[in-house]
Amino acid sequence: MTHAALHAAATLTPTMHTTGAFSFTWLLVVIPLTSATVLLLGGRRTNSWGHLLGVAAPVASFVLGLILFAQLIGKPASERSFDNHLFSWTFVGNFKAPANFQIDPLSISFVLLITGVGSLIHVYSVGYMAHDPGRRRFFAYMNLFVSAMLLLVLADNYLALYVGWEGVGLASYLLIGFWYHKPSARTAATKAFVVNRVGDFGLSLAVMLMFATFGSFTFTNVFGAAGSADHATMTAIGLLLLLGACAKSAQVPLQSWLGDAMEGPTPVSALIHAATMVTAGVYLVARSAPIFNVTPTARLAVTVVGAVTLLFGAIIGCAKDDIKKALAASTMSQIGYMMLAVGLGPAGYAFGIAHLLTHGFFKAGLFLGAGSVMHGMNDEVDMRRFGGLGKYMPWTFATFGLGYLAIIGFPGLSGWFTKDAIIEAAYHKGGTSGYLLGSAALVGVVLTAYYMTRVMLMTFFGEKRWAEDAHPHESPEVMKWPMVILAIGSVGLGYLLVLGSRFADFLAPVVGKAEDTAFKPIGLVGILTFVVMLAGIGVAYLQYGRRRVPAVAPVAGPLVVAARHDLLGDAFNESVFMRPGQYLTRLLVFFDYRGIDGFVNGFAAFIGGTSSRFRRVQTGFVRSYALSMFGGAVVLVAALLLVRG
Repeated sequence: MTHAALHAAATLTPTMHTTGAFSFTWLLVVIPLTSATVLLLGGRRTNSWGHLLGVAAPVASFVLGLILFAQLIGKPASERSFDNHLFSWTFVGNFKAPANFQIDPLSISFVLLITGVGSLIHVYSVGYMAHDPGRRRFFAYMNLFVSAMLLLVLADNYLALYVGWEGVGLASYLLIGFWYHKPSARTAATKAFVVNRVGDFGLSLAVMLMFATFGSFTFTNVFGAAGSADHATMTAIGLLLLLGACAKSAQVPLQSWLGDAMEGPTPVSALIHAATMVTAGVYLVARSAPIFNVTPTARLAVTVVGAVTLLFGAIIGCAKDDIKKALAASTMSQIGYMMLAVGLGPAGYAFGIAHLLTHGFFKAGLFLGAGSVMHGMNDEVDMRRFGGLGKYMPWTFATFGLGYLAIIGFPGLSGWFTKDAIIEAAYHKGGTSGYLLGSAALVGVVLTAYYMTRVMLMTFFGEKRWAEDAHPHESPEVMKWPMVILAIGSVGLGYLLVLGSRFADFLAPVVGKAEDTAFKPIGLVGILTFVVMLAGIGVAYLQYGRRRVPAVAPVAGPLVVAARHDLLGDAFNESVFMRPGQYLTRLLVFFDYRGIDGFVNGFAAFIGGTSSRFRRVQTGFVRSYALSMFGGAVVLVAALLLVRG
């Protein structure tokens, strides 16, 4: 497509005024926000029914989202954008900052993911948190999280998006540190909060630069002028947006918080990793398509970050014995695939978002499956203390198994469609960069197949390795059926999104669409991907299927040790950022104390000392003053005689 065609496709004009159900778009955000407010302010009086209200809120938003989606697809492609004006947020002179919500193909896709998968996680949480004394507070925080994420994806300008962005950060802090009596949970919440502030700083600078350049931060005005703006300015905006995306989506170099975030309850992990927080960075890049389309440098940076992160997360996942942390590393890797895809521009936007949607189902199912295993194993998370759970937890085994097949890209399941499409689009880019990106994605396939097969074998197969007081059993119905529904989505969603370019056509008015990237289910890339996937499965089977799994991890080489410690991400941050920051702080404190304070205090001491010495001249005796006057007169007369002489 030509640059002009891409720009036109990515602006979706004209924006229609709200009519019918679209005038109620604001309820999507307000319903869960109101529920959170009632649960937080209602106190213990809401304990008996608070969880029911907490579940009803996202379900109501999901139903409204379905109604809006049905009305949206009934419109012509050029008219699938509706603005819901709420009020003028800020107005100074001719400047106005509106508070508007926008429904278009991209935002409604995220609305359905957030509320649909989010509702299933809420239902699951009723059983998982049944005996937790803070269950009401938990559902309040979960509703707050959903509301903030909906605000983020529905905003029609970057300033309102930033409010939702910060709301998601606050809610994640509250949920990760939900069990605040545990020092590890408090530390993990603080770490996530601090790391995300780095990304938030980048996003805030991007919004300021937009306003300084365009005099506005609404999508319509910024995207409409992006093509005529200075290239260096647009590159700076793109890179700053990427910095924000790296923090929220746990991409290198701001990925260190994600593994520690597992300290929160397992439904929190599912919500953060599947339907909300980590998808925000991918959404930001896709929403900003007109900006990245005019700056190849920023777009290349997105693909590099994605390629590096998908390998980074996969390597970490190969060495984790904690089932939740292995899945967390998997999330980091899969988000890397999405970032790589959206960095390819119109050739990859639809595939990246499609993989985000399918990942929302199979990753939520995997986390809920991990929670089900923990529920039946006294909250044990070490896979070396599992083994043979398949026959004790058949429903969990079956649903987790379908999620496993989907994430490794087994033919016919949703992950096969979307991940293979991304790899094919990377190779289709051509040139050295296309070869490197596609090859990195292929290496990610073999690593994903390896570590996920390792998780399956260590958890559900082999001999029993659990403690004597463990009595594994299947989870209750309220936890089981959300896993079943997510497993169904893990199987069939890829057909709906990728085959026939349905989803690419649906998103095209927002992000554009390349004309020659139709997904080929059977091709050279597909065959190669299938072969390397089988290789990963085979290696994992030889190591963990045919050998006894030791209860304690054996001594390993430097690479495995580094992978067990998140490839030394924390050590790197400590050495490169924290320690130099401490030294700089100490230097500034020394300069402030010895320099600025020393000068001020020294000058004050000089004045005080001088005045005290002059004060001694004042004796109070008249004869002393008369003698001084006489002496002064003598000196004055002598001086006059000397001058005349």
